[in-house]
Amino acid sequence: STSVVEIITVLVFTVDYLLRVWTADLEDECYAGFLGRIRYIPSFYSLVDLSSTIPFYVDALLPNTDLASSTFLRMFRLFRVLKVEGRYGAALSLFDDVFYEQRGILGTAAFVGVTTWIAASSLYYIAERSNQDMIYCGDGYCDDDAVDKSLCVTDEWGVVDCTAAGCPPTELYPEPCYNLYRSIPLASYFALLNLFGEFPLIDQHGFWGKVVGTVVAVVAVMLFALPAGIVGNGFETILFRQREERLLAEQQKQAESGDGRHDMMVKSDSGSWCGVLYNFVHDDVVDHFINFLILGTTVTFLLSTTAYFLARDDILAAFDRFAFISVIVFTVEYILNLICIGEDPHYAKFSGRIRYMTSLLPMVHLLSFLPFWIAVWYTSSLPTATNLAFTYVLVSTLRTCRILKFERYTRAFTTFDDVITKYSDLLTITGFAALIMWIFLSAVLYLSERDNANPDMQMYYKTVPHAMWMTLLNLSGESPLCFYSTLGKITTGIIGIFATGLFGIPIGILGLGFEEHVDETAEDTPDTPDDEGEAVLGREIIEQEQNGTASEKATFEFVNGLSGRESIFVEIFIYIIICLTVIIGILQTVSGWEDLFHGFEIFAVGVFTVEYLARLYGAPADPEFGSGRNCFSARINYIFSFYSIVDLFAILPLYITAIMPEDNWLDTYGDNLRMLRLLRLIKLDKYVPSITLIDDVVRLKRKSLAVTCYAAFTLWIIFSSTLFLAEYRDTTDGIDDVPVYNCDEDCTMSDRFRSALDSMVYTCIHLTGDYPVVEYSLAGRFVCFFMVICAVGVVSVPSGIIASGFVQLVESRTKYKNNESTALDDDWYEVQLRELVRSNRGPPKSRFGSKVDDMQNAVNDFLNGKDNNGVTEWTCFSGTSRIFILTVIVLNVAAVVVESMPEVDRAVGNEPGNFFDVFEIFSVMVFALEYILRLFSAPKNREALYSTAVYATTFFGIVDFLSTAPWFIEHGLIAVGLMVDSSNETRIFRVFRIFRILQLEDFVVAFSKLDNVFRTSKDVLKATALMATVIWVGCAALFYIFEAENPNFRECDDSIPLRGTLETPGCYDFSTVASCNEFYGENMCEQTTFMNMPDSLFYVAVFLCGEWGLVDFTWPGRFVCLFLCVAGIGLYAIPVGTLFDSFGAVIGMVEEEEEEEEE
Repeated sequence: STSVVEIITVLVFTVDYLLRVWTADLEDECYAGFLGRIRYIPSFYSLVDLSSTIPFYVDALLPNTDLASSTFLRMFRLFRVLKVEGRYGAALSLFDDVFYEQRGILGTAAFVGVTTWIAASSLYYIAERSNQDMIYCGDGYCDDDAVDKSLCVTDEWGVVDCTAAGCPPTELYPEPCYNLYRSIPLASYFALLNLFGEFPLIDQHGFWGKVVGTVVAVVAVMLFALPAGIVGNGFETILFRQREERLLAEQQKQAESGDGRHDMMVKSDSGSWCGVLYNFVHDDVVDHFINFLILGTTVTFLLSTTAYFLARDDILAAFDRFAFISVIVFTVEYILNLICIGEDPHYAKFSGRIRYMTSLLPMVHLLSFLPFWIAVWYTSSLPTATNLAFTYVLVSTLRTCRILKFERYTRAFTTFDDVITKYSDLLTITGFAALIMWIFLSAVLYLSERDNANPDMQMYYKTVPHAMWMTLLNLSGESPLCFYSTLGKITTGIIGIFATGLFGIPIGILGLGFEEHVDETAEDTPDTPDDEGEAVLGREIIEQEQNGTASEKATFEFVNGLSGRESIFVEIFIYIIICLTVIIGILQTVSGWEDLFHGFEIFAVGVFTVEYLARLYGAPADPEFGSGRNCFSARINYIFSFYSIVDLFAILPLYITAIMPEDNWLDTYGDNLRMLRLLRLIKLDKYVPSITLIDDVVRLKRKSLAVTCYAAFTLWIIFSSTLFLAEYRDTTDGIDDVPVYNCDEDCTMSDRFRSALDSMVYTCIHLTGDYPVVEYSLAGRFVCFFMVICAVGVVSVPSGIIASGFVQLVESRTKYKNNESTALDDDWYEVQLRELVRSNRGPPKSRFGSKVDDMQNAVNDFLNGKDNNGVTEWTCFSGTSRIFILTVIVLNVAAVVVESMPEVDRAVGNEPGNFFDVFEIFSVMVFALEYILRLFSAPKNREALYSTAVYATTFFGIVDFLSTAPWFIEHGLIAVGLMVDSSNETRIFRVFRIFRILQLEDFVVAFSKLDNVFRTSKDVLKATALMATVIWVGCAALFYIFEAENPNFRECDDSIPLRGTLETPGCYDFSTVASCNEFYGENMCEQTTFMNMPDSLFYVAVFLCGEWGLVDFTWPGRFVCLFLCVAGIGLYAIPVGTLFDSFGAVIGMVEEEEEEEEE
């Protein structure tokens, strides 16, 4: 059946198209005449128009052909709208400009991204191909959740058979179950999601998969993001440049006209009763009282939604009385303001009052009381907190918007109209393009996923409006779903690589505009200027006259590395012991490894004890503690200092454990006490100041942080309340069991959003840009839409300010200490190479005679080309050989990828002499011969500094060596009987051939500049890497302590009830998994996450990427989560972001140098 609207729409489009064809010559003379009309038909806009009508007519003329799905092509008609006011041409030329300006660096960055992707996919394939938890049965006739994957069997080719689990192969479904990582092509999609920072299978990874995932989260994400970051930055740069060019001629006019904004109320000089009333209403005392009521009503509303206060009728009654009084006061205040506002010249007369009523703050003021009185009139009763009636939650949520009254002190939100006006042209182009992209990609994913065998996928893509919710999340950088069809995987991959950056441009413009306003209006000033007028940022060591005896001075200098080489060695020794004990402390949380290296722990505590006593003894000689004090007070002052407390935490747990008797509270809390040993990491802050710089950063950026934190906090409160209103009665959208939230079965979103405080946790996660919770109702999705569009960019500003403050602080400290720029010199290799180029020195003569010299020169010219006045020339033979090597490298990568596919591997077989073995031998001989020739000709290669040893230790030499070494090692181990041919171990060696892709570095310079990247960002990395490590390890330890026994992450055997009785407890009744297994038997109960510190480190590494794959924490875990959302992610991202910027800068400089050489 076809709707009347559809028929009318198609008829209108048809008539419109015929008229456009008829008048095509008026648009362009080249379309004149019959042939001109023929030329018009394949034009862009003509094809857009045809795509919106032809599917209808084809379906109508061929009734036996089901082309209903092709109607999505009408979405192409959206592209015609871009032609309005020439915006399509502007948008299209924008793409050209971006790719043209970034063409050099973009190619290198794309090589880095693709190489990282292939490497990650290969490592995941090796790590997860035998992981039973990665078996998926949802594409066939089986219910994936009902299949016991532990009963499935994987053969030597990687083919999964789940017959024993009740899902046998059939003629229609020959392989109904398969491992999601059974081949590199399959693994590449999930690796791609991880490289986007998304981990939808976070709780299914095995041990080695978590190791790979941690590396991907910490390092690889940064490398893979280079191309998208370069394109996004290029768009923003060109857009801002175009805007500045267009507005340059109007700047003087704008400066003269001003913005006309009326921000602050003025005192009335009138002696009339209206003037007196005006001054009273705007008196500071009244203003502070109103502020108290605003904060009070917000806090009481949040508390009244919690289970504790809902059970206290007396407290709820007090809350209701307070809310009622506040509403009366707000009402009276608004009426009085309306009466006397004419005293302000800006709001004089009737038109002024209308202007006042329609401005932002008065409208917010109206929302704080008018809905309350409407509810009273409609229900004939006062809204009360009892049972959280909808009217009460609605009027209370609207009342929280009154917190925007504090806007008058910060002007954080009233600048948005300035930002929108200032960047209206940019927002129009990019915003409209983003809207069209959203609708079009939603239609594509609807087409590809509406018949997906997975019922969850079908649910989210059953209509285009349903698909728009998930597509919105995809475009914002989220991938909460992953079981797509092939077309869906391609589409979501394109979204992640290209569309996400483009879709985020208008959001980024809002955020950048807000940040720009903050920088202009809240300029930060350092605390103390030095004699030269520059800011002294941070704590500098000031030389003072030392107190104390000679032995105390000697001890102080020795423990602080100031008394010669021996003290420096001791300092390095302490570094090493700290790192080793932290690693041992992490490993000891693994079951069965509790006593690992216990003797070393005792030795380390002894060393730390001696160090602590030495520092205590030398405290009087420390200017920080001994200046102006006697020995006793200096030591007392040291004992209560920050570093002393950290030192005590590093040693006391062992002593407490040793002296306490058995059967005491240590049996319960001993593991938590031992986790304090991880605080030893903070001891390193003495030597590399990092954590102690945070207060300096906050002081430096205090004004900017005050404005942005107010904006972020206000949005957090408003959206938390609104999302709670949308979801607290949602009993239809199901979620996993959450026993901690008192729901064991058939749980829904209302069990997550039990109170507004619960809502604040999920809202905070969403405001960081992550959406691990997607089961929202329509109202909840509507709220989330506004969070994605307007809130995420603003809320992220405080974290960005802290990060930029850290970088600024570290760089300023470095300049101040060194009295020079922080730019670093090249390393030894580059210094030597530059000296060779400057001196134009030729290669040394061979000691084996002139014939060897001639051969080495010939081989070098063959491999590296001949230098002719700075231009590299290639002979026909050497050029052809270079192309041949390139082809062999690419074919090797392709061979590894294809061989990983079970169907191909099984078809080729493992018999000696099979295609892959022969091709591998051929490749090894080619690469080995090339490596030998490069070693032979290195004495004539200036890039190798005319040295074979130098070449062998450069990036290129190491890569060339590793291209063949695994093959020789593999066959050597097989020959001596340490490894069996065609085993899993040999598969690992074969897959490692994928890293031959790094040999393409000969053609595209990228990874060989990593040392430059680290040197360029050395100062910032030194100061922030420790902080990032402390945040990572510290939060992992806290999550391990708080969540290791969280029933929300517990699984039990089907024979165990979820809840039981006192005599027969259920799965969720036990406080620990160990007690559950002790009662029911070994391995009957299992904790799936945060089982030990290595496990916790993996999850926190993912969280610090901004990806919250787990969210249903206990309240202590929620507080850790909130810390990471508010500050931890921003601080952790500083070293990664620094490397990102340095890598982009370094490869950009390389491209510029190459272009200059070509010119």
